[in-house]
Amino acid sequence: MIEHLKLSAKTATKFLASHLTAALSAATLLAAALFPHLAAAELKTIHSEKSLYRNIFVTEDGDLRCMTFRRANAGTRQTCFRPSEPTFLHFPYARMMMGSLYLNPNPERILIIGLGGGTLPNAMRGVLPNATIDVVEIDAAVVRAARAYFGFTEDAKLKVHEQDGRVFVKRAIGGAARYDLIMLDAFEDDYIPEHLLTREFLQEVKSILTPRGVVAGNSFSSSGLYPSESATYADTFGTFYNLKDANRVIWAQNGELQPKSTLEANAKVLADVLEKRGVQPGNLFAMMSTTPDWQPNTRILTDQFSPSNLLNSRGK
Repeated sequence: MIEHLKLSAKTATKFLASHLTAALSAATLLAAALFPHLAAAELKTIHSEKSLYRNIFVTEDGDLRCMTFRRANAGTRQTCFRPSEPTFLHFPYARMMMGSLYLNPNPERILIIGLGGGTLPNAMRGVLPNATIDVVEIDAAVVRAARAYFGFTEDAKLKVHEQDGRVFVKRAIGGAARYDLIMLDAFEDDYIPEHLLTREFLQEVKSILTPRGVVAGNSFSSSGLYPSESATYADTFGTFYNLKDANRVIWAQNGELQPKSTLEANAKVLADVLEKRGVQPGNLFAMMSTTPDWQPNTRILTDQFSPSNLLNSRGK
């Protein structure tokens, strides 16, 4: 009788322990959903640095490593990748940017403005081993972090230029180099620098494109600048492909925009190399549109009118 009571007590203890564990797990998940900032506080910071331009943090959460310009703030992550899957593009926007290759599957010369952790240049080098790639990044500290923590490497045909993106473009206008693909991916801690949003800047970018050259521009679909950004791209390039998720990516072209049928054919050519990086053409084509979703009288952003601090809103 005594032994039977002991066994019953053990059984009861296990029962209570298992249900208590389940209850605590459920409470943890609920807290993470309701209070995401608490989960962010648990991120491990493996590097921090104050540069001339910003505060830079590199964090880890398990196998996920991210660069942010605000401490442990998932809403402003510049780059994330998994060291166990270094070729996979973690962010949907990066996959949207890579999809611009559907307009030209074999660009010989590429310009990328904005480095972050270097995931886009690394992906481009993996897909296009013979392409010449110029990367422009104003912040030397970002370049150092990309090299040290995100596997970013340069080679004989992939070079980083530590300067302002617009200065680089202006200087390129007087030179002989012209680009088949230009990726605009420069961000401060809040948004795109306002001098990289204007009609004058986009006209300068267009002037260093090859005749059928492509521009891929990354921004936010929720930004208060969205209508003006759209109107500014349309004024410079005409009709463009607009892809919207949490981010908005524009695919524009110097000259007449290629039809969707051409993009679909090119997607088949690139399927093997892009799909292993997470780029799924069906997903991208489903979110792609050429129909304007802004008012015809929307004001264009210019060097005299680019008030990003007033117009940009991300629901902070």
